[in-house]
Amino acid sequence: MNRNDVDWTGYIPAITTPFTRQGDLDWSGLAAQLAWAGQSAEAAGGTPAAVYVNTAATGPAESLWWPAGNTYGETAVSNPYGLCDGTASPACAYVHGYAMAATSAGILAAAGQDIHRMWWLDVEFGNSWLWDKAVNAAELEGMTAYLQGAGVEVGIYSTGYQFNEIAGDVSPGSNLYKLQNWLAGPDSAESAEEYCGAPPLTPGGTVTTTQFTENDLDYNYRCPAAVPAPAPQPAAPAPQPEQLRSSRYMELYAAPIS
Repeated sequence: MNRNDVDWTGYIPAITTPFTRQGDLDWSGLAAQLAWAGQSAEAAGGTPAAVYVNTAATGPAESLWWPAGNTYGETAVSNPYGLCDGTASPACAYVHGYAMAATSAGILAAAGQDIHRMWWLDVEFGNSWLWDKAVNAAELEGMTAYLQGAGVEVGIYSTGYQFNEIAGDVSPGSNLYKLQNWLAGPDSAESAEEYCGAPPLTPGGTVTTTQFTENDLDYNYRCPAAVPAPAPQPAAPAPQPEQLRSSRYMELYAAPIS
């Protein structure tokens, strides 16, 4: 699908997000893109293409769903923040995040795809956030709780500045604390490599991937420490870890629940 053929009104453009002109998710386009990503050597080796999903904390807003209790559909949500009362509170944001992740996983499953792959939470200013950083962090924790409960790996995509302004400091008790990090911001392949040594988004996190822009295109750099070491060969020295650029990421649009 050509991104220039899509009416992006109301959406944040992403090269790999397939929508129709009416703004609906293009199911066949999503399946086709994932099938294309599934042709990579890593996918053939058993590691499916990762996905990343937009995140946001809207609070109670007209026409958008916001929880009034600790349930989503027929599911009771175990809530570390207590009972959601329908306000813009950490308790309600946690349930909302849980529901958003469940919606995104449902989109992937409805496209006939296995949800068991790496999931990146896209945390950027371009999405809707509340002034209370604790509420925003709870939104991300709810998303992480659902996805980890479904048995998938979760990471955070952001810049250090944006993540701090949105979610603030993350405590060791948070399920965000030890997640993998995908850092955006470098402007070259060389600086992308240097970013592998940058402070993680959360104190217990690990920077495994960085992203740089070149000729108006985004490229992803796999940090050497994140590349599995090859098995040692008895007849020759083990090869050095290869520095990889990876573009095997797919964005899922989590539609607001109305």
